[in-house]
Amino acid sequence: MTKINSICIIDDDPITVFGMRKMLDSLVSYSTINTFENGKIAIDGIKDMIFDGQQVPEVIFLDINMPIMDGWQFLEEFIALPITNKVRINIITSSIDSTDEQNWNLYKGQTHHTVTYNHKPIRKQEIAEITKVA
Repeated sequence: MTKINSICIIDDDPITVFGMRKMLDSLVSYSTINTFENGKIAIDGIKDMIFDGQQVPEVIFLDINMPIMDGWQFLEEFIALPITNKVRINIITSSIDSTDEQNWNLYKGQTHHTVTYNHKPIRKQEIAEITKVA
């Protein structure tokens, strides 16, 4: 079983969050898991972690379409943070818009973090593959 210190799920759909937590519980050993219902709450939470000297999440599951701050806006702010360790950011979306894949290619080229693009519904075997420390 994979061991991860901290995981973060950023998604406004409580059913998706519930399902992901259940799959993660059966596949991964982790110390903490934080969930945020939009990018603004998540980026503020991660900034607080940095300010408090805490470790940022090693793996992030990020929805694109959310209220207040969407996944792309979150990613824009996240990659600008002074985080030296490599974070695995798994974009999880139901979008079929080709612009989203173009944005993914743009962002993954602008950061040292690992950024993957995955379609919902995410399956257990896919979770196992993308829940690894970057």
